[in-house]
Amino acid sequence: MSDERSDRDLLAQHCAGDADAFGELFARHKDRMWAVALRTCRDPELAADAVQDGFISAFRRADSFRGDAQVTTWLHRIIVNACLDRLRRIKPTSELPDYDLADRHDHHSAVDIRLDVQQALSKIPEAQRLALTMVDMQGLSVAEAAQVLEVAEGTVKSRCARGRTALAELLRDKHGDSYPLPG
Repeated sequence: MSDERSDRDLLAQHCAGDADAFGELFARHKDRMWAVALRTCRDPELAADAVQDGFISAFRRADSFRGDAQVTTWLHRIIVNACLDRLRRIKPTSELPDYDLADRHDHHSAVDIRLDVQQALSKIPEAQRLALTMVDMQGLSVAEAAQVLEVAEGTVKSRCARGRTALAELLRDKHGDSYPLPG
């Protein structure tokens, strides 16, 4: 039987002492948060640890939820921060996962494009990579990405714009004007 309480209600009830409320939040959002962590960390073990760290942090700090965002956005921010913390312990910057950006019917072209884009992404600043990953690859709105990254919406927009410009230049340098760039 499904629980019809809203995420906000569940979080409030958890803070009020309901022993089952946070478990319901976890059950609702664990798969989405796992996907976020896996795309951010690119390593299943690191992602699993980050999801665990993130949900433990959310459980303990539930009373810090201000209510100015959706609960899923708040969880997303906590999970991404847990991922970044784990990645910083390993290396100073993180790599992005393989994204299938090419025509699925041309496997060789798809692999080439994916490798070229991944290589280009690795050359742009981390702040731009994170903004592009959240907005263009994970499908977050600019407002949601701004809340997760704890920056202004204009900052996310400018990071995305600068990142896209840098990617286009890197890909054009490698392949000329004939490279299939979006829009």
